[in-house]
Amino acid sequence: MTEELNIFNAIWDDGEWVGWDEINRQIQHKEWRARYPNARLKLVPYFEELLQLATRYFFDTDNHLQVYGDIGELYGAITHGIDLHRNYAMGSDGRLGDDFVEIKTITPFKKNDAVVVRLDRHFSKLFVVKINEEFEISGKLVDRKTLVNGIPKGTKRLKICWNDLSDHRYT
Repeated sequence: MTEELNIFNAIWDDGEWVGWDEINRQIQHKEWRARYPNARLKLVPYFEELLQLATRYFFDTDNHLQVYGDIGELYGAITHGIDLHRNYAMGSDGRLGDDFVEIKTITPFKKNDAVVVRLDRHFSKLFVVKINEEFEISGKLVDRKTLVNGIPKGTKRLKICWNDLSDHRYT
């Protein structure tokens, strides 16, 4: 049952009542579109709620939830339009056009700002997400080929530091 719109919960616009809920939803979507131009907007509330939950949980308990990988993947989806694969898909975490993308997240409790990437996985782009101790989030998208230049053949894992990625920024 929907509530009847009237002067107490809506405005009259162009011959019809428009509810405040609809107006607020449109404003929220415009703000999200400005902040995340490549986003599938239906993913944004999940991302924001999950990040807020992880933040509140940490400040209330001094412990971390194990959700940072999911937060990183959602961040890639909403900031770059990465189409995520199903959970636990082998090889990569998503697609960006014709490219397969591996997503790695640096968590707020990590002692160093580095990730380890398995080179036997099938990806052509790497998206590294950093969530700092204040739960601010940022990401860098790089081409795989810029990471493996000069790496001995047969190397199975590669440790990549956040600061080293700035030289290979992909846009």
